[in-house]
Amino acid sequence: MTEKYTLKVTDSDIRLDKYISEHIENLSRTRVKELIKEKNILVNKKQEKVSYKVQAGDEISVTVPAVKPLDLTPENIPLDIVYEDDDVIVVNKPQGMVVHPSAGHPDHTLVNALLYHTRNLAASPEGFRPGIVHRIDKDTSGLLMIAKNSQARESLEKQLANKTNERYYLAIVHGNFGEENGKIDAPIGRNPNDRKKMAVVENGKNAVTHFKVLEQFKNYSLIKCKLETGRTHQIRVHLSYIGHPVAGDPLYGPKKTLKGSGQFLHAEVLGFKHPKTGKQLTFEVKPPKIFEDTLNELRREK
Repeated sequence: MTEKYTLKVTDSDIRLDKYISEHIENLSRTRVKELIKEKNILVNKKQEKVSYKVQAGDEISVTVPAVKPLDLTPENIPLDIVYEDDDVIVVNKPQGMVVHPSAGHPDHTLVNALLYHTRNLAASPEGFRPGIVHRIDKDTSGLLMIAKNSQARESLEKQLANKTNERYYLAIVHGNFGEENGKIDAPIGRNPNDRKKMAVVENGKNAVTHFKVLEQFKNYSLIKCKLETGRTHQIRVHLSYIGHPVAGDPLYGPKKTLKGSGQFLHAEVLGFKHPKTGKQLTFEVKPPKIFEDTLNELRREK
């Protein structure tokens, strides 16, 4: 249900986002910024910037659109299952598929597909991502591990926290390298200028990415990345930070780049200890056809 508010300002020289978040319960400054950008907040019937300083006598109208409920309905969406037993599923997620429902993607996700495939998925604290212990971005393809029960979830999450997993990614990136190997150790947090993006920031969370150069082409390189930590958009942010953004990345790279629908980033290798037997399991999948075709085209142009 859409909610509407009208605020009569009695204070002065307070930022618009701060003023609204302090006077309307359950509206964070981040959410207020989104509403301002969407033209759902007007000051004296006009749109103002987030940084606008309210003045006594201003009238602020706030419209909070109804949020479409997250849909955990099972959907008959094909899955590329690499491995499955009573405790875990390893799936090769296609490029373009969102991992779990969110406000922007309420259905047609990997979770909806998994719920159609099996009723046995570990419950999640949030409720909307059963079975999910880690994520890869919508336009990143490759391997994900899914927990089918609470014991499996606890074990897999612990392995992620202790950094004992094997996670290797292939990436086609801009530019060439002077070195064969490298390590990027730079903290990642929300971009202070754009809350939809992440960035290397001084007070961010520890983030470490290792990379190895596999091939170099004209203006591009193929590299393999190993994740030591698992921050949001980590590889994409780190590679952009060192001047080698992932080709096709709509957030962190040049807009005009290789033909495709999203970043050329693929979760190629995934390894973990089985939550019940303790046996080491390692899986590897080839990148999607568009990734392979692009590599072959770059090799011909070399």
